[in-house]
Amino acid sequence: MTTISSAINSVINSVTGSNPSTASNASTAAPVTSAVTSAPSSSAGSGAASAVVGQQTIAGNFNTFLQLLTTQLQNQNPLDPLDTNQFTQQLVEFAGVEQQINTNTSLGTLIKMQQATQASMALNFVGSTVVVNGSTAPLSGGKAAWSFSPDKPQTANISIANSSGQVVFTDSRTVNAGTQSYTWNGQGSNGQQVPPGNYTISITGTDASGQTAAIATDMQGTVSSVDLTQSPPVLNVGSQSFTLDKVKQILGRS
Repeated sequence: MTTISSAINSVINSVTGSNPSTASNASTAAPVTSAVTSAPSSSAGSGAASAVVGQQTIAGNFNTFLQLLTTQLQNQNPLDPLDTNQFTQQLVEFAGVEQQINTNTSLGTLIKMQQATQASMALNFVGSTVVVNGSTAPLSGGKAAWSFSPDKPQTANISIANSSGQVVFTDSRTVNAGTQSYTWNGQGSNGQQVPPGNYTISITGTDASGQTAAIATDMQGTVSSVDLTQSPPVLNVGSQSFTLDKVKQILGRS
């Protein structure tokens, strides 16, 4: 009867092309080690491709693994058979690796679908006027707009500065509680039109008791383009960029 060692070496040589002399110490755990080291990367960009390669590798290793086990069973010593627990454990471990690769393949597909959905949503924002958290808004078409939400009636002292930090316009008005917008026509305190660009608003509220506090603002602007090379995609509003989760309100298309 052919010994189990020579039979296993024959299978390894015919299936994998390995040298029998170097495979004489091979065990059924070897294919499992090979499968683990070829597990796919978890990064979003290469996860799906790596999972496909890994799946092909583990399929070949799995066939080799089964042939080795079959050869062992056919040539084992009846007086000293293969340990059942060890045999079962090897099968369970190998099946676990195979399932992990299938999971990574599915995750890679889901990531690609999510990226495509985000890109489609971002493109729909082009031409829309959006509200995002911030105090700097672009002066375009002779106007810049912000919104704010005081918690009670008060006097709002407003100042607008250019990109250099120079205050170009000031205003004071009584405001009520609740969300409201403030639109500036681009004229400075001297009555002259200022050049287009980014302008920052600062609002300080004074209530009836004389207490003062800063009022948070949101900026309004039109989405001019979308950068799909970023992940997630970003919306370009003037010279500023915002991800989709920063959008608080969509006011419509200009």
